[in-house]
Amino acid sequence: MSEKTLIIFTRYPEKGKTKTRLIPAIGAEKAAKIQKLMTENTLKKAEKLDPNIRVKIYYAGGNQTLMEEWLGDKWEFIPQAEGDLGERMFSAIESNFNITGMPVIVIGIDCQSLTVDFLEKAFLAMDNHDLVIGEAKDGGYYLIGLKEPVKYLFKNMKWGTNTVYQDTLNIAKNYNLSIFNLPILADIDRPEDLVNLPENIENILRM
Repeated sequence: MSEKTLIIFTRYPEKGKTKTRLIPAIGAEKAAKIQKLMTENTLKKAEKLDPNIRVKIYYAGGNQTLMEEWLGDKWEFIPQAEGDLGERMFSAIESNFNITGMPVIVIGIDCQSLTVDFLEKAFLAMDNHDLVIGEAKDGGYYLIGLKEPVKYLFKNMKWGTNTVYQDTLNIAKNYNLSIFNLPILADIDRPEDLVNLPENIENILRM
């Protein structure tokens, strides 16, 4: 098998257990709806990619049945591994690389301005770079792609802080990895980020 892989990290949109940073500002029900619609928007983009790119959904919360009832049975659903975000991402990257031997890209669903074009550029860049990364405006990253698993990029990282992108970049440079940077884009994770919601989701806030 020689397929590149796109891994999408998401969470089952259970009220009160998802997008918790938004709950104080908009309530648990709207936060869950935003999680739901952002995931669906992301999958619509994934559907437009080259069919030779395999798309896998790694989920937290819920279960296989709930995920299929929500998003349909055409997707491959895999529960996220145990551990912090880095451990979960690396586990997903490593397991898929071991199957295909091909580059793997991981995204979440928070960056709604990530386009099909950017995803295609990321996969194209993987042909000539060890690392493809997209910096988020909050100092994290919205996309990471690796030609092969590199565990030290995910160890001892202060996830959720505004230094994650730069710390990752510094480690990659120290190990002489070739790097391709995507444009800086906004994540939607905190109340102040809600201004970046796409129109089809922004309407929820008016309800």
